[in-house]
Amino acid sequence: MFARLSFAALSLALVATMPLAAKEKAKAEPSAAETVTCDGVYGRKSSDALVKETFGTDNVKTGMAYGAEGVEFMATTVYPDDPQRVIEFSWWDEDKLEYLGSVDLSPSQQTPTGVRIGMTVAEVEAINGAPFTVGGFWWDYGGNAVFEKGRLVNPEDGCGFWIRFAPKDEYPSDLNVDAVSGEVTVPSSEPLLKTLDVRVQSISLGYPYPDELPKQDY
Repeated sequence: MFARLSFAALSLALVATMPLAAKEKAKAEPSAAETVTCDGVYGRKSSDALVKETFGTDNVKTGMAYGAEGVEFMATTVYPDDPQRVIEFSWWDEDKLEYLGSVDLSPSQQTPTGVRIGMTVAEVEAINGAPFTVGGFWWDYGGNAVFEKGRLVNPEDGCGFWIRFAPKDEYPSDLNVDAVSGEVTVPSSEPLLKTLDVRVQSISLGYPYPDELPKQDY
């Protein structure tokens, strides 16, 4: 017992005498991101019940959500009031709230390859190990990245990660942004992407429609 108290006292003394610069550096360093993999609560057969069991019922809200063009869907949202930790699950089976369709990751999470919300196009290209393309911005389906080669190419079946980029809100009014506007394909080498400070806006983990469910009518 005495040894434990002595160790605790020593630890407090070291913290108290830590140089101010070192303390400020510790504060500035970002916290480690949680790496999300395609299993457990993020697995194909996840469910609303498993999300509540994993994160605690008090931290979960289930209800209607809205996607591109105002599309409505049922979602299970974790930490809905915390922008840094909010996670949104959607389901292929909306009646039973099971069979994971997609998960929108939070800024405090990352893919297995280390991609996080807030990264620049150049940072993602470095992780991928090859150039890629981005859809033009300022419309409902803009900013989606397409990887045809490299580490970030999604498998044809099973779990994949979809990355969407967005430019900063403000830019000079005389800047010609036609090359990255609307339904166009933009190479990751396009200089405007750096000028507009384009960064990862969202990351979604997703699965194809499960064979276990009735075929969809289109």
